[in-house]
Amino acid sequence: MTQTPALVIGSIVDLAGVARAKVVPANRVDAFVSSGMGASPSWNVFCADDALAFTENYSVVGDLRLRISESDLRDVGDGVSWAPATLHELDGSVSPVCSREALRRTTSVLASNDLEALVGREIEFTLFGGVPDEQWSAYGLGAALAQESFIRELFANAQRAQLNIEQFHAEYGPGQFEISLAPASPVESADNVILARILIGRTARAHGMTVSFSPMPTVGSSGNGAHQHFSLTRAGVPIFSGGRQAYGMTDDGAGALGGLVAHLGDLTAVLASSPLSGMRLQPNMWSGAFITWGQENREAAVRFCAESSGNPHGANVEVKVMDGSANPYLATAAILAAAHAGIVNQTPLPREVTVNPSTLTESARGERVPTDMGEILQRLRASGVARSSLGDSIIEALVAVKELEHSRCAGLDASAVVERLRYAWSV
Repeated sequence: MTQTPALVIGSIVDLAGVARAKVVPANRVDAFVSSGMGASPSWNVFCADDALAFTENYSVVGDLRLRISESDLRDVGDGVSWAPATLHELDGSVSPVCSREALRRTTSVLASNDLEALVGREIEFTLFGGVPDEQWSAYGLGAALAQESFIRELFANAQRAQLNIEQFHAEYGPGQFEISLAPASPVESADNVILARILIGRTARAHGMTVSFSPMPTVGSSGNGAHQHFSLTRAGVPIFSGGRQAYGMTDDGAGALGGLVAHLGDLTAVLASSPLSGMRLQPNMWSGAFITWGQENREAAVRFCAESSGNPHGANVEVKVMDGSANPYLATAAILAAAHAGIVNQTPLPREVTVNPSTLTESARGERVPTDMGEILQRLRASGVARSSLGDSIIEALVAVKELEHSRCAGLDASAVVERLRYAWSV
């Protein structure tokens, strides 16, 4: 930072995918860095609607600290700076339930095998109070131009905050837009998701609008995804190109893709498990409802993007299942851990699906992404990949949160759940 801000915000992302924060005046930055700001252990078991899913280890007893690094501060405008926080115990050690640390551990495991990841993001969101529905056109030029001043200001705010937005476009649903963020290291990329939401939310409010990142912002609408792209190199050499496997994948690349497909259903709890996620995860909604893979197949849960002149970042893999309710640190950790397991175990690359999976027979199209919460949590508990990448503490809190979220919404109709959670993941 070149100038001292008036306010400094540090935030974490909880197990419901909600960003929770502490704010200090500028003269308290040193304390935020060295000792941190207090937070109850109950922060780890907040649900998306702010209900508390207390467990034996996460209750009103005890204390934790949010700590930031001054080098991570970003100027988000109007004298306010933000930094991602890490969750610490009182003795200074990093808490086992810190999602940012879980992702750091995963990247360290990759590094031990000479593997390095880059992660790119696509963030979909819905603006309310902007373009009237009757004037909307999917991916339309008019829809984008109608928000020209919002887009211009968002780009300016992103440049000031050192956030690299590569593109912006109107999406399919009324009022829905998408930005693409440049690839970055896994932890920085997850940090950038929260920074992007901050900037989008602040810019929307400045223009008299509200923004929703909800998986289903209105009943029957096009759901908001949070697609994640990733590439991997081993000792600096790409594994998704330059090889002899399908579309130029190396043996490691084919194993990584095979591992991701093999474990994806077990990881739904960290990718798309809010009470609204199942509404989005339906066939023919480009959400990846079937656990399969395909070259440039937007209906497959895993889309492979081969190296080409039209792909400036090189060959990569897109996970379409993930939505805006996911904790981006945990989701990335789980995805990379699944890919790593595939490399280590030389998981075979399954048969590619080259058409819309919903047009195939049940045996040919692959299994559905689970949407039943009982199955989702059972598979999470049984997953060695999830336990090794996330740890017992995170899984304990995550299971408690998801069970309570769904029990609280079980008796409500879809419109009531959509309305209750429309802005849960907004900042």
